[in-house]
Amino acid sequence: MATASPGPRVVRFGAFELDRRAGELRKDGLKVKLAEKPLRLLELLLDRPGEVVTREELRQQLWPADTFVDFDNSINNAVNRVRAAVGDSAESPRFIETLGGRGYRFIAPVQDGGPAEGRSRPTRRRTLAIAGAFVAALLAGGLALTWWERRDGAGTGPIRSLAVLPLANLSGNPDEDYFVDGLTEAVITDLASIRSVRVISRQSVMRYKGSQKPLPEIARELGVDAVVEGSAARSGSRVRVSAQLLYAPGDRHLWAKSYERDVGDLLALQGEVARTIAEEVRATLTPEERSRLARSRTADPEAYDLYLRGRYFFNRRYNDDLRVALLKSVVYLEQAIARDPRFALAQAALAETYVPTNGLDVLPPWEAGPRIREYALKALALDPDLAEARTALGNYKQVVELDWAGAEREFQRALELNPGYPTARLWYSFLLLHEGRSEEALQQTERGLENDPFSLILRDNNAWALTQLGRNDEAISRLQKALELDPGSRRLRGQLARLYLDLRRHQEALAEYEKMGSQEGIALVHAAMGQPEELRVVLARLHETAKQRYVSPLEFASIHTALGEKDRAFAYLDEAYRTRAGSITGIKTTPQWAPLRSDPRFTDLLRRLNLL
Repeated sequence: MATASPGPRVVRFGAFELDRRAGELRKDGLKVKLAEKPLRLLELLLDRPGEVVTREELRQQLWPADTFVDFDNSINNAVNRVRAAVGDSAESPRFIETLGGRGYRFIAPVQDGGPAEGRSRPTRRRTLAIAGAFVAALLAGGLALTWWERRDGAGTGPIRSLAVLPLANLSGNPDEDYFVDGLTEAVITDLASIRSVRVISRQSVMRYKGSQKPLPEIARELGVDAVVEGSAARSGSRVRVSAQLLYAPGDRHLWAKSYERDVGDLLALQGEVARTIAEEVRATLTPEERSRLARSRTADPEAYDLYLRGRYFFNRRYNDDLRVALLKSVVYLEQAIARDPRFALAQAALAETYVPTNGLDVLPPWEAGPRIREYALKALALDPDLAEARTALGNYKQVVELDWAGAEREFQRALELNPGYPTARLWYSFLLLHEGRSEEALQQTERGLENDPFSLILRDNNAWALTQLGRNDEAISRLQKALELDPGSRRLRGQLARLYLDLRRHQEALAEYEKMGSQEGIALVHAAMGQPEELRVVLARLHETAKQRYVSPLEFASIHTALGEKDRAFAYLDEAYRTRAGSITGIKTTPQWAPLRSDPRFTDLLRRLNLL
């Protein structure tokens, strides 16, 4: 193995410098955070610029006596961290070239930086190579570094769709994921309000968090023309954010910029980033959209942090324990509002969070319902153009006030304000499904999937709309394809099993419920086959559960319906109506209530629900 001679104390490359004695990587004199092993790896490459440094050499230098390390993964991880710090990529390297199966080579010019003491901050060099690069070294001291590569039109077509990939967390602390993920969502939300550009939703892009897939491949999977990627890190009350825009078909860098702001200024920054990207993709902005993006919004820094924590757990509700995630979200958002009562986004987010606490039986409806209305109206009093608040108010009007026309107006207004907002599209599709407006529901779910192609719940509603239209084979096919994306989705598998059950395909229903491990589902199939004993055991357990926490009367009504006990079923349905249990508005079209539909009491209930 060739032994590198000790290099100069300070080595410069591009706008970066490595100070060996201090053990620091700096960008324009400002420290870039990099852990010990990646920093040492960078030093080894800089010692031999233009030469191949093999993976075996790196192993011996970095882990000489450690026999308990997965060296391949450790080396890959260290190289990826260096690339993230200097804004490099394996596909289009400016600094570190990969030689497959052999090692790595530092390909950029390297200069002896001389002694570090007494040296003034270096002047930035705006070369063409730097201008086209990804800005990952983030800034401090209140000045934002900007460099641009303007499009000359060559090799790029019109950009009508884009995806903002999850920002990389450069803090090195996984506990900061909520903060970086929250910034990603915020930029997506602002961009999605621009009608002339289709923007992929947060849920669909988060599957690419940490992905090593080439950007053109990600763009093809999402069906977009352009991709925004970047990074973020927080130090004290300052946040450093960088972003770049790439034209996906040609993997061409179109734009790059870095920002530094106080945490309390991030709301304004979101609009600035969205507005700049819109200009770069030549999006057509309506006067209302331009005004909304230019609006100055601020928040108490601690309140903003609490808001991001609350949204993080709200978005985790289908990944973690649903009850725990939603209640954590409520706690953080209530703290954010207590800290800053004029923080409209936090008020709207809290209203939205209370919606599934009712619909998914986390809280009783008499607790959740009034809070949805309270926080939605407070948010709208502060900012009448918040799509999130309109969406929550629409749900309240539908479920609690039974004002279907008023609810529809709120959902439509939310989608006017933010055409790409997936929650508004989803909840509007629920309203249409519950009213039996199947064709319109199908259209809304398909439009929603354009922005949120990997949304499992939209795919679920899409299949539901198809079943209402009698297109059961299509519904089954789409549910099966959705399960290929997420075989562990209980919601999708439960929907597929229920569809088989309603079609009297008992063995297929049983197989799906067994895959879920759903004792209630298995018992439902056996009851449909004339064996009700297991379902009565499930009913007894449900009564025991109800002694410990709230259980919707609709769950009891559903079991009594399956057992053919109509009187008991209607008693629980009346209770669900009286308390406005979350899913009561879906009984007109939900298949499980089919055995009751010929009963005059069912017609009366639909009339009281304003569904006739």
